[in-house]
Amino acid sequence: MFEKSVITLALAVGLGAGLVPAVSADVVDDSFYPYRDGTPTSENLAVGMTINAANADQFKDILDPATYEQLKNGWWEMEVGDTTSFDLHPNYVEATRKGLGQVSLGEQLGQINGFVAGRPFPEQPSLDDPRAGEKLAWNYKYGYNWGDSAAIYPFYWRYRDLESGKIERTLKFNFHFLNYKHRVQHDPVPEFEDNPSDLFRAIYVQVLEPFDVKNTQLLIHRSSDDQTADNTWLYLGFQRRVRRLSSGQITDSFLGADIMIEDFEGYNGRISDMNWSYKGTKNIMLPFFNHNDLELATDLEESDGYQFVDFGGKGGCFPNITWQLRKVHVLESDPVDENHPISKRTHYVDAQTFTLPRTLIYDRKGDLWKSWLIGQAHPDHHLEKNKGTGVSIDDAFSMLDVQAGHCTTGQFKGQVDPKLNEVKIFTVQNMRAKGR
Repeated sequence: MFEKSVITLALAVGLGAGLVPAVSADVVDDSFYPYRDGTPTSENLAVGMTINAANADQFKDILDPATYEQLKNGWWEMEVGDTTSFDLHPNYVEATRKGLGQVSLGEQLGQINGFVAGRPFPEQPSLDDPRAGEKLAWNYKYGYNWGDSAAIYPFYWRYRDLESGKIERTLKFNFHFLNYKHRVQHDPVPEFEDNPSDLFRAIYVQVLEPFDVKNTQLLIHRSSDDQTADNTWLYLGFQRRVRRLSSGQITDSFLGADIMIEDFEGYNGRISDMNWSYKGTKNIMLPFFNHNDLELATDLEESDGYQFVDFGGKGGCFPNITWQLRKVHVLESDPVDENHPISKRTHYVDAQTFTLPRTLIYDRKGDLWKSWLIGQAHPDHHLEKNKGTGVSIDDAFSMLDVQAGHCTTGQFKGQVDPKLNEVKIFTVQNMRAKGR
């Protein structure tokens, strides 16, 4: 039984003597184990049932607006699964306990004080707190998505026409993720000593197929200082050279897909690039499931027998998965840069894992532009190496451009395996070597 006493800690903020408020140790349990006393319910909702055009109106209150419209229009049908706990790794939870009451926001957007590891702000958000949205954003940034180090190895993207269902193009990638700091599970903990650029995280992407874009590579270095711009490099195989991308290019279509670099993982930018607003907490249907319990695809089977999530529905744009009724924080982000191509995103943040399984993206006029879905698989019902990792596995995605009538879908083989993510991979020198 965890200690129930109240912990009161003082933290100097900037030049002032601001104090972090008293925080109860219970908030950690409330944050990481929201279903320990029972799972959410909704009238007429039952495990195993199907939500479709005939009954979508009954469940409008537990569906995000885009999902409701898609179901109401008969584009796909939702199979309801049991709400299950996606427990994050105990080391991450313990790191949160150790930091409880020691973390605060700085005076400016993108500043944080006292953070070491774990979830920075495990307290339940309040609509009375004008910076609650910013705190949720930090919880996402320092979340346990992919843990300390993981790879999607391989990763298939398919470009599809929503009306005809035609697969226009298939790309095969390897994606790699590495945290340099705030590590809790894989050595070195808590950080790499050799980190002269003071990086927090790096992402490396390599295209394997088709031939015309083979060996295209992307490298992102994210500084520990959120107010420092990312360093992003692109290697184009046909040019045989590395070039640095400007900040504006991360909001362009990536390799002709419906996805921009800033969309990766739900949101792949800095806290300081957006204004954040907390809109409330409610129970919403989210794409959480057990991979090994699904009827899986047979056209992309791996040599080890691994099968990917399959797709169906209108245009083949919707993953064939089950959905769960889960506790969700609704978070809006609008760009600081007035020249940004979107007006806002609405993120449906899973309150237990702080992943971003559903995001709605609005154009500059304020109309819905894209519907972004990232299916979350339980690590204990996936690859053997993922069992016990406490990582909610990104397992399938769909980015649906509702205005263009087009989608890009993704099928993952996510592997929480530090052996696939040597530090040398995350260097410009590696990009040049791979491109030869």
